[in-house]
Amino acid sequence: MREGWRTVDSTHHETFELPLADGRVLRTRISRPPDRITDGPRLWAHILRDQLRVAEDAFWACVRDGVLPDRRTDRPADVPEHALPIEVVDLLIGRVGLRREDLVGMSRADAIARLNAFWTTGR
Repeated sequence: MREGWRTVDSTHHETFELPLADGRVLRTRISRPPDRITDGPRLWAHILRDQLRVAEDAFWACVRDGVLPDRRTDRPADVPEHALPIEVVDLLIGRVGLRREDLVGMSRADAIARLNAFWTTGR
């Protein structure tokens, strides 16, 4: 666990999380014994891109040489800096009950405040 990944669930799958400095949490899991990985390149590319958020060369540099990946700039260039994280959007719509229209123009601070209000008051 060179980067600080921690095991969060081992009952059915080996599941790991890595909290990032910007508040995001990366999550990945091994759903079969780790010594029997036989899935193809598409799955590997998906895991690197969507779960580990790292380029393949940076992954291997970490494994082989201990060079930690720099994830501070892994935000796609076409995503505005003020965009709400998808996890926050999912919570606001799925848990709080807001509509997509309610989120238009909402700042990150307002979104977090709305989630905090929901978690503390239930409304």
